[in-house]
Formats: sequence, structure tokens, C-alpha cells
Amino acid sequence: MKTESNGKAAILFGLGAMIIYLVMVLGTLRYLTDFAMVLPFDLRPAGYSQADAAVLLEALGEAGRQYYLTRQIPLDTLYPALLALTLISTLRWRAVRFGPTLMTRIGEPLAVMAAAFDYLENLGIVFMLLAGAESYPTLIHAASMATILKSALTSVAILGVFATLVPILFQRFFVSVR
Repeated sequence: MKTESNGKAAILFGLGAMIIYLVMVLGTLRYLTDFAMVLPFDLRPAGYSQADAAVLLEALGEAGRQYYLTRQIPLDTLYPALLALTLISTLRWRAVRFGPTLMTRIGEPLAVMAAAFDYLENLGIVFMLLAGAESYPTLIHAASMATILKSALTSVAILGVFATLVPILFQRFFVSVR
């Protein structure tokens, strides 16, 4: 794989991920928050309790649950893959161009695991939206755990990518200043 194409891939995947993220945060998730007057599942990185889930599902009602299923979930089906591809492409570009590091080696599995837990979270949310306020406690707990793990792994993967790039940017800045 060419170094140039890795950098371009990272930029293209990153732009796609950013666009989807902004549409979700400024569009669908804002709408759901305003509609239900409660934060949606996607905006609760620390998870949620049985009571929290019941309040949200009740507040959404049938119309809100349909909106969540038909607008937010499709967007959040694209986002995890785009984010993982952005992080992986960036790490590969960095490794080829500047040499591998521990983070370039462990970053890819972290990005994949973050995406996998995001998809598990989405699956749990879909089942909760279909079942409504009567969702099983086990389902709510599993979805909440997927949310927590997704949030933690995504944060670590993103911070890891930044940590691999900062020294390069720092060096380039000070080398070009001299």
C-alpha cells in the first residue's frame, strides 16, 4: 500500500466520519433530546440504568422511537466503521511514514473493538426501541455495558492516534522554526 494513499484514505474516511458525526450531534440527537427532554442513549457515555432507560423510552413514545430507529440508527451504523477506518488509516500512514510504535501496533485492534462495541450498543438500542419501556433489565444492562466499553475504547483509540502524531507535529514545528 502506498504511503500517499494511506494519508488520503485517512483524510477521506475522517471527513466522512466528521460529516456523519455532525449530522448526528446537530441533527438527529439534538432532535431526540428536544423531543424527549432527556438525553438519548447515544449521549450517555457512562451508560444508563434500568430507570434511565425506562424514562427515555417512555418519553420518546412511539413517534420518538420510530424516529430513533429510522434516522439515528442508520447514521450510527455508518459512523463506527468510518471512525475505525479513519483511525486505522492514520495509524498505518504514521507507521509507514515515520516508523511503527507500540500505539500503531495496538491502535488498530482498539479501533476495531471500539467499533464492535458501538455496533453491539446499536443492536441493544434497537431491541430496546422495539420493546419500549418494557425492555428486559438484562438487555438494558448489556446495552449500557456496550455503551461504556465503546466510549472507553473509542477515547483510548483516538487519544492514542493523537499521541502518535503529536511528537511528529512537535518535531516538524521546531525543526522548521530553526
